[in-house]
Amino acid sequence: MLLSVEDLSVRFETDDGVVQAVDSLSFTLDEGEVLGVVGESGCGKSVSLMSLLRLLPPSAKVSGRAEFAGEDLLSASSKRVRRIRGREIAFVFQEPMTSLNPSFRIGNQVAEVLREHLDLSKEDASKRAIELLDLVRIPAPDRRAREYPHQLSGGMRQRVMIAMALACDPKVLVADEPTTALDVTIQAGILDLMRDIRERLGTAIVLITHNLGVVADIADRVLVMYAGRKVEEAPVDELFARPQHPYTIGLMGAIPRPGGADEAGRLREIPGRVPSLQGPWSACAFADRCPRADEKTRTEVPPLAEVRPRHSVACFHPGAEWNGS
Repeated sequence: MLLSVEDLSVRFETDDGVVQAVDSLSFTLDEGEVLGVVGESGCGKSVSLMSLLRLLPPSAKVSGRAEFAGEDLLSASSKRVRRIRGREIAFVFQEPMTSLNPSFRIGNQVAEVLREHLDLSKEDASKRAIELLDLVRIPAPDRRAREYPHQLSGGMRQRVMIAMALACDPKVLVADEPTTALDVTIQAGILDLMRDIRERLGTAIVLITHNLGVVADIADRVLVMYAGRKVEEAPVDELFARPQHPYTIGLMGAIPRPGGADEAGRLREIPGRVPSLQGPWSACAFADRCPRADEKTRTEVPPLAEVRPRHSVACFHPGAEWNGS
C-alpha cells in the first residue's frame, strides 16, 4: 500500500462559523493504481488531497493520519513535506493558465522543477525538459520549449503541467479535473496520456473529477463524495454495474446519453441543493434530496458498511432500484 488516509477531517473557521469541508475521510492507494474521486463541486474532493501536502491556507484545520511510504504526512515537518511535494507526490491543477507563469518560456518552467528537486545543471535541466515534453506527446518539443504559455492550446498547456508533474518521477500523481474545459477529442488524448503514464512509469494516479465518464474510462476504483463525506466506494466495474447510494445513482442518471432526457428534452437532475457544510452532521447529509429518506435517515448519520466485497456504502437503504423521480 502506497498511501493510507485515515479519518481525515478539514475545517475552516470563518466569520459565519465553522465549515466542515472534509469529515472523517479514509481511503487507500496502491502502487500503480488509478483512484477516481468524484462528486459535485464543493464536496471536498480537492480540499482532501491538497490538505495532505499543506496546500491549503492557514485557516484550514487538518486532523487525521495520512501515511505515505511509512511516514505520516500530517505530522511531518514543513521541510519534509516540501521535499515530498512535487518530487514524490505531484499535482496537476485544473486550470494550467493559473499555474504557468506567462512571463517565462515553457522549457524554463519545466527545467525549474528539475533544478529545484534534482539539483541538475542548467544545461542538463533544459535537455531533460525537452525529453519530458516529448514524453507527454507534445510535437516539436524543442520548439515548444522556447514558446510562452499563451502560444499553446489548452490541451498543450495541460500536457505541459503533466510534464512538470512527472519531472521528478513521482510515485503519486494527483490530477485535479485535468480535462475540464477541453473538448472531447482533447480530453480523450489527455486520458490516453495518463493511461500510458501509469503503464510505462508505474505511477499511481488520483483522478479528481465530477465526470463519471472520465472515471469509467481510466479508473480502477472509485470513491464518491458528498458534502465532505465518503458515501460510496467500489471497483469501477462494480460501481457502474451495481451503484448502491441514491446520490451515486443520481449522478449516473444525469450523464448525457441517447434517450436519457425526459419528455421535454431536459437531462435528468438530482432534486434539491447541496446542504451547508457548517457544523457537524447529525443526520444523513443527502436526506433532503433522497427519495428513500425516512425518520432514521433524518436523525442519524449512516455508517459506511460493506455491501459486497470491496464495495462500501454509507446509506440506511442501499440498492440500485431508484429511477431518479
